[in-house]
Amino acid sequence: MQETRRQILEILRERGEATVDDIVADLKALRGSITSVTVRHHLAKLQDDGMVDNPQMLHRATPGRPQHIYVLTEQGNSFFPNNYHNLATNLLQQMKQTLPEQQVNVIIEGVADTMANEANIPNDRSLRERMDKVVEYLNKQGYDADWDIHKEGFVLNTNNCPYHDVEKHDDMLCQMDMRLIASMLGVVPRLLSRVSDGDEQCSYLIPQH
Repeated sequence: MQETRRQILEILRERGEATVDDIVADLKALRGSITSVTVRHHLAKLQDDGMVDNPQMLHRATPGRPQHIYVLTEQGNSFFPNNYHNLATNLLQQMKQTLPEQQVNVIIEGVADTMANEANIPNDRSLRERMDKVVEYLNKQGYDADWDIHKEGFVLNTNNCPYHDVEKHDDMLCQMDMRLIASMLGVVPRLLSRVSDGDEQCSYLIPQH
C-alpha cells in the first residue's frame, strides 16, 4: 500500500475518528509538509477501496468552514494484525473441554439467534425478499453471499467464510451458520457444500413450500 495512505489508516486507528485538518497535522509531524488537497485525494482512494467510511458532518460550536469526520470501516480495521482467530479457536476449545456438549450447543445456538435478531428480517415478507435481506446482512458480516433460483426454491451461497481459520479445528461454527440462516429465513436449509470440506463455497438449499 502507498505509504501516505498507510499512515492515514494508522492515524484513524489511533484517533478513532479525525478531520482532514487532524490528519494533515499528524502527517506533518511524521513527514513534514503535506496539503489538505493531497489528504482528501488519499481519503477518496481509501473510500473507494472500502477502507474508510463515508464522512460525517462535524457540527461546530463556532462559525467556520464545515468539516467532516472520517473513520475506518471494518475492512480498514482488518488491515492491521489481530489475534481474533486464535482467541476464537481457544475459546471454542475451552468450551468443549469444560462444558457438556448440550450446553455448548445452547451457547452456539444463542449466538446464532442473537445475530438473527440483529438482522431483523420481517417474517411477513416473501421468501425472495427475505433472501435479499439475508444476503445483505451476510455481506455486511464478510460472507460474500448471493443466491440463485433452484427448482425446489433457492440456493444461498457464501463465497467467503469469515471463520475459515477457526473452522479448521471444529465444525461448530458451520452449525451456527445453519442455525443463523434458518432463524433469519424461517426455513430449515439443507447443506449442499461447505468450504471446510474443501468446496469452493458453502451452499444451502432453501426449499420453497
